[in-house]
Amino acid sequence: MDEKTIAIIPAFNAAQFLQPVVEGALKAIHDVVVIDDGSADGTSEVARKAGAKVVRHEKNRGKGGALKTGFEYALAQGFDSVVTLDADGQHLPAEIALFIEARRATGADLIIGSRSRLFTGMKRRRRLANRFSAMTISWSSGSEVDDSQSGFRLYTKKLLQSVGMKSDGFAAESEIIVRAGRGGFRILMIPINLGFIDGVHTSHYRAVKDTFRIAWVVFKTRFFG
Repeated sequence: MDEKTIAIIPAFNAAQFLQPVVEGALKAIHDVVVIDDGSADGTSEVARKAGAKVVRHEKNRGKGGALKTGFEYALAQGFDSVVTLDADGQHLPAEIALFIEARRATGADLIIGSRSRLFTGMKRRRRLANRFSAMTISWSSGSEVDDSQSGFRLYTKKLLQSVGMKSDGFAAESEIIVRAGRGGFRILMIPINLGFIDGVHTSHYRAVKDTFRIAWVVFKTRFFG
């Protein structure tokens, strides 16, 4: 299986973290695009200087909105699969190769980098939020998912063309798991390492508010499509 893969990095006010993420990604994969989601700190300039292509939103649309733009770009450019990773350095770009190899070996359509064995190193509220989300999404999708909030993933063209996303915020990544599982697509979890464990200080994720928002989106997707 020889597929054309692109790395998509959603970024919002990530200028201080982004350069090594882009440079590391370019060592692992030829095509890297940063989706600047309405940043006000020079994120686009940093991304371009580091060697990435940039697609910019003039206004912030949320992570789901940035992912939608990235997916649209990838499909329009004829890529067979998309690897997504966060802009803050939590994900190790060198591990992009793990996703590409897992795709070749298994044919899975959604591959999620699991941090579950590292949850004990997270702050309690973040750890509990991750576990609650994983339990809810496993039940809703009919697939075993032990880390539903990891943004380090591989999506295939077939999946992206078949499964839509309605949400624009953090719930979009959970929604697509449910749609993929209920659509019969194979979901695979692979263990990943992290640049740092507790992303509270660099993440825009709000543990309580966003967790309940995710639960509501998952409920709606499970029962109403």
